[in-house]
Amino acid sequence: MLLIFRLIIVVIYCILVCIFGCIYCLFSPRNPKHVATFGHMFGRLAPLFGLKVELRKPADAESYGNAIYIANHQNNYDMVTASSIVQPPTVTVGKKSLLWIPFFGQLYWLTGNLLIDRNNRAKAHGTIAEVVKNFKKRRISFWMFPEGTRSRGRGLLPFKTGAFHAALAAGVPIIPVCVSNTSNKINLNRLNNGLVIVEMLPPIDTSKWGKDQVRALSTHCREVMAAKIAELDQEVAQREASGKR
Repeated sequence: MLLIFRLIIVVIYCILVCIFGCIYCLFSPRNPKHVATFGHMFGRLAPLFGLKVELRKPADAESYGNAIYIANHQNNYDMVTASSIVQPPTVTVGKKSLLWIPFFGQLYWLTGNLLIDRNNRAKAHGTIAEVVKNFKKRRISFWMFPEGTRSRGRGLLPFKTGAFHAALAAGVPIIPVCVSNTSNKINLNRLNNGLVIVEMLPPIDTSKWGKDQVRALSTHCREVMAAKIAELDQEVAQREASGKR
């Protein structure tokens, strides 16, 4: 019964946010500030799923300039966990098929996100070039999932190199965002589904890396994130075991 109630509320809330968002964005379409605005609105669904989401970021995070944010991509619950820490003006790079999701796809495009055709290598490279061009034209940051797909409980998957190519070409730092484990954690028929920690790490300076070191940079960032995620998972387990949320 709780599952059905939650699903009904989520569907109604998401449709209303998407419809309102599309109308709102028509007054300033493709404005990158909209992504954080509506990302935070989806983040407000966390308590409905029985989740307490704890956000952590460096004290000077608000002053960061252009950057590429990279985050682990676990499942659809990223929409109510990681989305809460997105900073304006940051847009995401998502697969082109998102456009065809009713209501959400239209909002995704109108808020200024970039769509990439992963089945077309030439177009994918063109999107990376567009990311670099946007960095040079205006103050904007990009949010990317370097795993390229949802991990669905398989741990942190190998990273693809697109985000790192873009960071080196544009000369911007990489900012990792780590989300503690949500795989097999959420039972929609259970009232309390525990704690999730979302932590933004300090920027990784890419000026020390050459364009021929893309894979080394990718490996370094993955190691940093894997260590932090393991640390967050351990903290969550200890706090939940002690009853401290």
